[in-house]
Amino acid sequence: QVHLVESGGGLVQAGGSLRLSCAASGSGFNFNDMGWYRQAPGKQRELVAAITSGGSTNSADSAKGRFTISRDNAKNTVYLQMSSLKPEDTAVYYCHVYAHKVGIYQELSFWGQGTQVTVSS
Repeated sequence: QVHLVESGGGLVQAGGSLRLSCAASGSGFNFNDMGWYRQAPGKQRELVAAITSGGSTNSADSAKGRFTISRDNAKNTVYLQMSSLKPEDTAVYYCHVYAHKVGIYQELSFWGQGTQVTVSS
């Protein structure tokens, strides 16, 4: 099966930057769309940004201009570069990946364990 390892979360002051990484692994899998979601206490999980295997991106309005999503297909890793962080960005950030087994067209969905991002003033 697919395993996602997230890293890069932590505590940062408002205006600072963090870079989240999510490395996907799984024998015989190809990885399609990858993305980042976040969930604050008492709130629904929401999309932050997503990127296709070809590099097309989509992001939430709150992330545009501040966050940049990218991926390294050779490493099966997706990144979220976060700058100009605000306290309202505080949440657990989850990596999400669509994948399929080589030779099988059914697309499967996988979630990372989540990494805490806390922005303080």
